[in-house]
Amino acid sequence: MEFDFLFRRFAVSPLPVPGSWYALPLRLIVGFGFVQHGHAKLSRGADDFIAILHAIGMPFAEFFGWATIVVEIVGGVLILAGAFIPLAAAPMIVVLLVAIFTVHLPNGFSSIKLMSYDAAGAHFGQPGYETDLLYIAGLLALCIGGAGPLSVDGHLKARH
Repeated sequence: MEFDFLFRRFAVSPLPVPGSWYALPLRLIVGFGFVQHGHAKLSRGADDFIAILHAIGMPFAEFFGWATIVVEIVGGVLILAGAFIPLAAAPMIVVLLVAIFTVHLPNGFSSIKLMSYDAAGAHFGQPGYETDLLYIAGLLALCIGGAGPLSVDGHLKARH
């Protein structure tokens, strides 16, 4: 009897926590991921990223290179804070769609392609668009369901 109760309580969603708490782990991973990607572009040198954009034929590569870095860092911080989620998500989704159509689409869906394994470790092929779609899904979920607790948006909404 007790097993049945525990099974129904913890094996079937939603878990016995307020529904809005879904947003917290989603905000943490999506926001952190974007900040990390933007920081990586800066730490390797923005000129390297801009050169890649030139190489793939992106018009206005310098402008779009810097815009991407700003969107990733500022957008990531806004998502982490749960602040202005729909406003932050829009340019982030644009960046992801551009990445899908200019870089990842020819590589197929899977973001992990184990090519071989040897004494040096695992060797992977070019990533597909799977991760980009997961980020888009996370951003859309936050736009639809809200930023949840411990968020600027939640605080602003509670004040009105």
